Amino acid sequence: MSPAQFLLPLTLALAAALPMNSLAADARQAAITVGDTPLIPRAALFGNPVKAGAQLSPDGQWLSWMAPVNGVMNVWVAPAAKPEAAKAVTDSKDRPIPGHFWSGNSEQLLFVKDNAGDENFRLYGVDVKSGVQRDYTPFDKVRVRMMGGSRKRLDEVLVGINNRDPRWHDVHLLNLKTGELKLVMKGDGFAGFVVDDDLQVRLGARPNAAGGVDYYQVKDGAVADKAFLSTSLEDNATAPLGYTADGKTLYWMDSRDRDTTAVFAEDTATGQRKLIAQDARADLGATLRNTVTGEVQAYAVDYLTTEWHFVDASLKADFDWLQQQLGQGEVFISSRTRADDKWIVGIDPVSKVSATYLYDRKARKLAPLYVARPELQGAPLVPMHPVEIKARDGLTLPSYLTLPKGADKNGDGKPEQAVPLVLLVHGGPWARDGYGYNGTHQWLANRGYAVLSVNFRASTGFGKKFLNAGNKQWGLAMHDDLIDAVNWAVKQGVTSADKVAIMGGSYGGYAALAGLAFTPTTFACAVDIVGPSNLETLLGTIPPYWEAGKKQMYSRMGDPTTDEGKAVLRAASPLYKADRIVRPLLIGQGANDPRVKQAESDQIVQAMQAKNIPVTYVLYPDEGHGFAKPNNRIGFNAITESFLGRCLGGRVEPLGETVRQSTAQIAHGADFLPGLKAAAEKK
Repeated sequence: MSPAQFLLPLTLALAAALPMNSLAADARQAAITVGDTPLIPRAALFGNPVKAGAQLSPDGQWLSWMAPVNGVMNVWVAPAAKPEAAKAVTDSKDRPIPGHFWSGNSEQLLFVKDNAGDENFRLYGVDVKSGVQRDYTPFDKVRVRMMGGSRKRLDEVLVGINNRDPRWHDVHLLNLKTGELKLVMKGDGFAGFVVDDDLQVRLGARPNAAGGVDYYQVKDGAVADKAFLSTSLEDNATAPLGYTADGKTLYWMDSRDRDTTAVFAEDTATGQRKLIAQDARADLGATLRNTVTGEVQAYAVDYLTTEWHFVDASLKADFDWLQQQLGQGEVFISSRTRADDKWIVGIDPVSKVSATYLYDRKARKLAPLYVARPELQGAPLVPMHPVEIKARDGLTLPSYLTLPKGADKNGDGKPEQAVPLVLLVHGGPWARDGYGYNGTHQWLANRGYAVLSVNFRASTGFGKKFLNAGNKQWGLAMHDDLIDAVNWAVKQGVTSADKVAIMGGSYGGYAALAGLAFTPTTFACAVDIVGPSNLETLLGTIPPYWEAGKKQMYSRMGDPTTDEGKAVLRAASPLYKADRIVRPLLIGQGANDPRVKQAESDQIVQAMQAKNIPVTYVLYPDEGHGFAKPNNRIGFNAITESFLGRCLGGRVEPLGETVRQSTAQIAHGADFLPGLKAAAEKK
């Protein structure tokens, strides 16, 4: 979660939650559904990929990707003409490197890394030829932000660093060869800046009292006295997309005078705007840009699925050819050379293993690079079905349903008989679920569950009315949307009312807690991963560098500085209704989470303990907002699988050594899940 996206005695509780005879019935039903479908190992779904995240250097001479070194994801580099000669250029031993990118000069490979999930990211660079690694931002308790790169000033980038004041990111010019940092301008009061290809700061974005943003012209580090464009909370999705290489055109996504954001091209000299693209179904903003001029060549419409529309006919010809070669699924480009003669491309077929290729545009030739998870080749993966669900007030909720293998024999997206269901709620909440391969959907479906992901109101991407319908509706209309989706699934025969679990991370974890606290008998059980339980303390402990987004969060959630706002936040906090929980609950938490602090989980566990309500609480001392380490990811999913199997009766791969091999600390409730205590004991 971020400002732009956001985080009874045992026998009586179990009797209320899960009558003993229902376990056997659920187990029989799940077995009927999945039949002889092979069990996909958790490690195949959630362990390290063999390779991932391939990139081309701008000059096309080098290939890079992420791959394990002694079980930890690191960066590898190879000559583009000789991928088999790849070598690891980083050696992180404790925590996976989250990703990487190339410098404009193609000489440095850049990446960020934090410490144990604290999200205080530093920027590092590796000289590709010498292998020498440099820490460009050697500051403690500081979070670096990339501000911009250049096609002209190849040895330099602009970075934001909050070492002067933790609330604001000052703009610095970084020389990648020497490591010199030069202050360009201070960031006091600004949420961010927009820079051009000459690495000149051209725009500053400052939050305003209306919950929107004021945009100011910047010249030579001096900010104009008056904003030239302002938005309110309603039009907060309006934002610049960046300049063309010559600086004469600025692209915008803009929702003013319309519901969904459209893409405009603004003449920076005259201020005149030209409409590039619009769609009534979804916000626009994702584009493909010419690698030399920066002009928009294509744009995406992502409603139920992603549809690419082309301004550049030559680009469309390439996509058409690639689609013909690669077959069914979404073709995507993950990297392009500056000359645009070579691409890294892939395809997402959803129910088959995706592959990554090197594409030579001039020769129209595809060279396979890798399959990220070869162990899933031939695995019983299943389709994802986009569906539209009507909320009680008529709002349409774009959603995604995945069914167990064998449950939908005629392929119409409906099972022949009801199966247990997991309602999987996305985080944010200012984010969205989308169509495509989803490891969690595949895992749960393979265990015998239908999986439903719902874009409830407040989700982004579906217009400002949809987004703003969620303002101050945590635990209210946002929760009603989830309940309406469950009722839809029951009415459609997907599941039965007594066999639904709710699960999610960040806001999804909050939704899981709210599901048990606000609607105590709707769900058979819940899994909360790094979810907030008390919205007052959540807003009181957000990281200091979220200062620019606080006003927007207060407007959308409730203002903790006012009595009225406190009342709204308190009413929406599951903590204060914890005594109403009667169904089994599993909680996973990272001890170093800077967004949803450990106290959020501690509070609700303590409240439940005080009332003798059973809860199983798993704490990871080396994790933050989610579980980045594969041993912890696999270990918690093993616990979750066992928990859901006990609750809903689905298939379960034994815990084995997974919990012991993780850093899990069973802080409370090991006895509530049979076998967990023994599985967690260190030998």
